[in-house]
Amino acid sequence: MELYRAAREAGLIRESDTAVVLYDLDRLEARLAEVVAAFGPGARHAVAVKANPLPPVLAFLAGLGAFAEAASLPELALALEAGFPPSRIVFDSPAKTVEELRLAVARGIALNADNLDELARLDALPQASGLPPRAGLRVNPQVGLGRIKATSVAGGYSKFGVPLERRRAIVDAYRRYPWLTDLHVHIGSQGCPLDLLVAGVGAVYDLAGEIEAACGRALRRLDIGGGLPVAYRDTDAPPSPAAYVAALRARCPDILSGRFEVVTEFGRFLHAPCAVAASTVEYVKRQKGHRTAVIHLGADMFVRECYNPRNWPHKARLLGPDGREKPGRPMAWHLAGPLCFSGDFPIFRARLPEAAPGDVVVLEDVGAYTFAMWSRYNSRQMPRIIGARGGRFTVLRERETPEDLIRFWLGPRPSGDGR
Repeated sequence: MELYRAAREAGLIRESDTAVVLYDLDRLEARLAEVVAAFGPGARHAVAVKANPLPPVLAFLAGLGAFAEAASLPELALALEAGFPPSRIVFDSPAKTVEELRLAVARGIALNADNLDELARLDALPQASGLPPRAGLRVNPQVGLGRIKATSVAGGYSKFGVPLERRRAIVDAYRRYPWLTDLHVHIGSQGCPLDLLVAGVGAVYDLAGEIEAACGRALRRLDIGGGLPVAYRDTDAPPSPAAYVAALRARCPDILSGRFEVVTEFGRFLHAPCAVAASTVEYVKRQKGHRTAVIHLGADMFVRECYNPRNWPHKARLLGPDGREKPGRPMAWHLAGPLCFSGDFPIFRARLPEAAPGDVVVLEDVGAYTFAMWSRYNSRQMPRIIGARGGRFTVLRERETPEDLIRFWLGPRPSGDGR
């Protein structure tokens, strides 16, 4: 709330800003420092671009020495544009084209192959480029699913990686390709408990030993993915990075000894608690048994939250027009978004005091997988995004205009258009 009030007093929130996002860069730096301290100096931390692709935030992270994890060609471009050198980028995608693989190899970008056919494609590339790939293979450890099926990727079946049950084929691939020096695993995100995360890493850690014994050479890098959850509810008690590292050391004693270069790919843990979203209450509607506050953010920004509120809750607060938290007895309020969609409720039954038009609803923990997943349905304008650093504010992304939306829907001109 203090962040919102300070930005407002600094003149960064205008009358036209019916919604804004406020991002705390100081907190982001502290979150990254917590991870670095827990894992020690030998680990590298690739921040998932998909969680928050804002170029100024990526540039800030690049300046702190972080790595970047990209899952598409445009995410690669975003990371390079933000100042991440190719040596500090990891390229993950289950659908890399030959051209994308060629680009990564030519630029010296490390990548994780998703399947055995991708390894065969990579093996053909050095004949043209003269450079061997910097590559690993993603393995599905098949240790089970977390609480949220859609974000769990280590069950018996997954669209990602080579299943661990194909152990012999995996080891044979490392024998066949001497340039294959890395190993990658990711168990899931939000809803995966600590023991599941550790079991998945442990299974692939054991596989690394088998590969090294069979091939007579050491692996260079073990990429353990992301997956550390965050607390969206007051009752949530997620593990800290230090607790995660302690559990990893207990299961995999020398994982951080320098045997491998360990790489993480955290996104939600770093970004989610660093931002809040604020929207003006435009209208208040009452009918028997229901109080509804209509706001200017909905399923455009909170896609997962509106379609699956049980798994993606957010805490909310209500401020008065003066920017101060409103007093009063909490009641159940439906926070209704602005879209033509009957499920457009970022929060159903939020506990808030009496709301009125002109009040401001603040939703917490919105730094990851919110504006990064922005929907164009109803062509709503993406709000102004404001960054805070050392008590000063800057605009990280300007509020879109209707003209911006027209340009978006018109798209690029066809190739060869001489107009």
